[in-house]
This record gives sequence, structure tokens and C-alpha cells, in this order.
Amino acid sequence: MKTLKSSFLLLTALFFLTTSASVFAQDAVKPKASPAAAVTGKVGNATITINYSSPSVKGRTIWGELVPYNKAWRAGANEATTFTTDKDIVIEGKTLKAGKYSLFAIPSEKDWQIIFNSQTGQWGTTRQGANFDPANTVLTVTVTPKKSAKMNESLQYVVNAKGVSLLWENLEVPIAIK
Repeated sequence: MKTLKSSFLLLTALFFLTTSASVFAQDAVKPKASPAAAVTGKVGNATITINYSSPSVKGRTIWGELVPYNKAWRAGANEATTFTTDKDIVIEGKTLKAGKYSLFAIPSEKDWQIIFNSQTGQWGTTRQGANFDPANTVLTVTVTPKKSAKMNESLQYVVNAKGVSLLWENLEVPIAIK
């Protein structure tokens, strides 16, 4: 009888241990669908850093559908993308003072407006659309997208001697910086 009682207690304890382990496993942190990413590079003497969340194509039509044309977009996913420069730079012929900015874009099939906004730290969108106050826009430039050299499943930014490029799906959006 004592052995039966001990076996029952042991089996009960094992049951609760197994059940509680699987319950805690449900709370495991899952990777974000659009993971955080950052790129840093030099353009002339300026160090430029872009912090963004990198969504993936996942078989979707990106331009004109997931990212609508002619509407402001957070230029990434999740929080607003940030663009930081430690020196004054010239973007597409216009001066941008050293500092940290949120980066937004208004894409169209022919050209894109790139918006540098002094408000930072906000979530990238609200129910009304891109989450920035136009009164805080410091600089807007117009650039021309082109077909990228290869398919880019995940959004990425590249900093090189000529400036910055946004690459996603089959599109490259170069932004000239001096």
C-alpha cells in the first residue's frame, strides 16, 4: 500500500512538473516578424547610422500594395526609422544639420519624397497613417528609384561613399549624400 501511494505521488509530481514546463514554454519570446536592424557607414567625413526594423517580402506585392503609393510610409516596420549623422551633410543638394531624425518616405512609381523629421522615438504608424508631425519636417528631397541588381527578401539600408540606398524586393532607392 505504501508503494502504491509513493508511486501515485511520484506520478502526480511528474504530471505537474511536465504540465508547468509546457505552460512556461508558451511564454517564450518569439522573434519579431520584422527584426531590428542597423547600418553605419561613412560618407565623406560624416558617420551615418540608420536604425530600422526589417520586414520581409514573404510572397507579397510590396510597392503599391503593402506600401501604398502617394502616402507617407515609415521607411521600415514597427518604430519609426531613424537617421543619424554626426556632421552636417548635403542630401540631394540640400543641407541637413548633424543630428538624429526620423526617416519617412512617400513612394510613387516615378519618384519618391524622402522626409527627415526632427521628431524621433515614436511608433512608425497610427490608424491615420505615418506617425510624424509635418511641422517638424526639417528636409524633404526627391529621389528616383530603380530596379535593384537582385531580389532582396528583407528590407535593408546600405551606406556607401555615394550616400544611402534603401533596398527591398526588386527596388533600390538611392539617396545621394555629400
